[in-house]
Amino acid sequence: MEETKINQHTLFGENMRTSVNELVIKDTDEKGKYSIEEIKNKVIFGDAFKVLKKIEDEVFDMVFIDPPYFLQLPNKELRRWTVKTVVEGVNDEWDKFSSFQEYDNFITRLLTEIKGVMKPNATIWVIATYHSIFRIGKIMQDLGYWILNDVVWIKTNPMPNWLGVRFTNATENLIWAVKDKNEEYTFNEDYAKIYGIDKVGTDIWVLPTCMGKERMKDEYGKKLHPTQKPTELLKRVILTSTKEGDLVLDPLAGTGTTGYVAQALKRNFIMIELNREYVKAVEKRFMKSSMIKVIPKVCQKQVKKYMKLEVD
Repeated sequence: MEETKINQHTLFGENMRTSVNELVIKDTDEKGKYSIEEIKNKVIFGDAFKVLKKIEDEVFDMVFIDPPYFLQLPNKELRRWTVKTVVEGVNDEWDKFSSFQEYDNFITRLLTEIKGVMKPNATIWVIATYHSIFRIGKIMQDLGYWILNDVVWIKTNPMPNWLGVRFTNATENLIWAVKDKNEEYTFNEDYAKIYGIDKVGTDIWVLPTCMGKERMKDEYGKKLHPTQKPTELLKRVILTSTKEGDLVLDPLAGTGTTGYVAQALKRNFIMIELNREYVKAVEKRFMKSSMIKVIPKVCQKQVKKYMKLEVD
């Protein structure tokens, strides 16, 4: 890594788009191949499996995937014991599979297609919960990806444990891997130390889930996407594993956090999303400018206190 002096108070910013028509491309069966220039910094409205076959080989420097978790939730309503309000879990159709085998086939197919469009030294991040992260890790290794780390995201505001029959689920895991273990990949240690613990670039990130004004809402005021990732998380992913000008892929873009953060951090992106409502949300999101600070929202003192390294 080239030595760079990092100012933790540096502000990254993006220019607001003047038209959403500049952002979205609708994929069609008639379209044969995409050149990178025509889809760079765009959202492709279409099926990832079809679109990925139309993109040039070995063009991406980094990939971020937030795949379905396959939570296998019971078909019943869960209510909070005291106030009796309904708990909003992940019950969308895109998270439903008939079996582990169907889910494994989906992940295998996706990771195979993605590997073809990654540069030899490109890295990939995949995030999931305990429901599926171990299956995904095995599949990645079977496909030849070389795992570098698994980063544990500790949530400072996890969903409360309403039933009290198991430990509160306060973590998600990110697998970070390189396409070819013999290639030199990008790792910005200085940024890793900023987001680590006590000046050490640890594989533990402590930060809250997406909330407040950042959370995209539907017309009824309810959260649009049940697993929208916070910009702080993608900021850490992108700053630690890419360089300015790199090309980042998110094939299951959701509400577009990856591209939104990538553009603010002076990276290029290509996102793919099949859900029309999510694409509309991305359009709306990109009409607003964003300013991102290098310094983490959760400061070192908070991290140390949370990890019991510092007391009041």
